[in-house]
Amino acid sequence: MVSDQTLLANVRVVLSHTSHPGNIGAAARAMKTMGLYDLSLINPRAFPDEQATAMASGADDVLAHARVCATLDSALADSVLVVGCTARRRDLSHDVMDARMAASELLRYAATGTVVLLFGTEMSGLSNDELEKCQLLVNIPANPDYSSLNLAAAVQVLAYELRMAALVPTVTELPAPLACQADLELFYTQLETTLVKIGFLNPQLPKRLMTRLRRLFSRTRIEHEEWNILMGILRHMREPKHYFVDRETVERQ
Repeated sequence: MVSDQTLLANVRVVLSHTSHPGNIGAAARAMKTMGLYDLSLINPRAFPDEQATAMASGADDVLAHARVCATLDSALADSVLVVGCTARRRDLSHDVMDARMAASELLRYAATGTVVLLFGTEMSGLSNDELEKCQLLVNIPANPDYSSLNLAAAVQVLAYELRMAALVPTVTELPAPLACQADLELFYTQLETTLVKIGFLNPQLPKRLMTRLRRLFSRTRIEHEEWNILMGILRHMREPKHYFVDRETVERQ
């Protein structure tokens, strides 16, 4: 059984393009009260900032170790699961869980590597590009007549659910290691290149094919060994050989 401290240490909160530095500090406070310390910021409007420090109210260590990233990919690169927090249902959306279910799912994979809770900007939430990086979405089932939650309040709700899930002693079989986000992005790049090469995808009229394919593969939670197989298949599609390759050979590549 993996300890709750280890599981929570593998949870990263990522705030994208935060407009108000006070929300960063309040989010850091929300995290620390529930035992979360890994915070990454993507192009915040102002950080470091006195308002962030004031609103952190003692969670200065979380702010001090916060990582500021220029791109979403750099914030997610080493993660094995990305869960996006959204208040709205989206067209072509991923699977959506409530906060309690998502917390259990996050911790299941936190036993194998870094998992991410991704929050968008205060005004508009996650962009379509950010949604494409997520394997699933989490929704906080708030009052439908007034469902708007402050960014830090949303962080607090999910941090609480993560802590409660971590405190439940469960003995389960660890899931197989997933492909990390950087590997997945490489796969999607190679997949698009291959589909163009074989004439299946017209780069001038891509429509939403790659978005649909991302959604399809996100539901499968690609394991690292499966990633090796898929990359081998794409390589042979681009450069076909006149012989069969046995499964073990592909998995070793």
